[in-house]
Amino acid sequence: MTGTFGKDDEGVGDRFHRETRYSRDGVSGTKERSIRRPAQYKQYPEARKVELPEPNRWGTLSMDVVLRDRRSVRHYENRSLALDDLSFLLWSSTGLRVSARVERLRTAPSAGALYPIETYIVVNNVDGVEQGVYHYNIKGHHLEEVRSGSVGGEAAQAALGQMMAAEAPATIVWTAIFARTLFKYGQRGYRYVYMDVGHIAENLALAAVAINLATCQIGALFDGESNHLVGVDGEEEAVIYMSSVGHPKL
Repeated sequence: MTGTFGKDDEGVGDRFHRETRYSRDGVSGTKERSIRRPAQYKQYPEARKVELPEPNRWGTLSMDVVLRDRRSVRHYENRSLALDDLSFLLWSSTGLRVSARVERLRTAPSAGALYPIETYIVVNNVDGVEQGVYHYNIKGHHLEEVRSGSVGGEAAQAALGQMMAAEAPATIVWTAIFARTLFKYGQRGYRYVYMDVGHIAENLALAAVAINLATCQIGALFDGESNHLVGVDGEEEAVIYMSSVGHPKL
């Protein structure tokens, strides 16, 4: 291996980068296994549903202003988040968009249009929505209750004690269903999964600024606690990113 470290010094990240390289001969150093393609959409059919308004909360700021004003905000006003705003943010980050050619495409890009990322919301203070953890049903554009009750403190602890996850009116939690991408791209697909969640997080950040809200993306988290928070196994589906969202405290 060439670069900063020799093979004696390399860790799992170094090996991953080396062993998922593309070359003219294919992906080096990987043994592909047979992976069954999962369903395109995850749903909780027995869960209590919360209908979301149509995502028509359009901002009036130009793109250049939005880009200049976007920043990570860790302190929020003690104000609820409007359901209209949450609807707009969820759609903007990863919702379905209507296309004359293909209707399953979304607002964020994804390698191979495979969309491995699922979105959960820790609701601390959202108008008309009880506290708890909800799954965003992309196809139906509604929420599905996964857990009820106040879990903001648990979210903060899972995020290495970052209290913004408890103080913000909502914290978005993104998981990956890895097989959606790996069945096609093999081990190289792990790279694409993390790219995909980055696209979604940036969409969320920019959409929030456009409607005078703010976000802070959270990559530092305890994996096991984060997975328990939203009820996933950490293997087939695992939490990989979070973001707080709310009204910035000036």
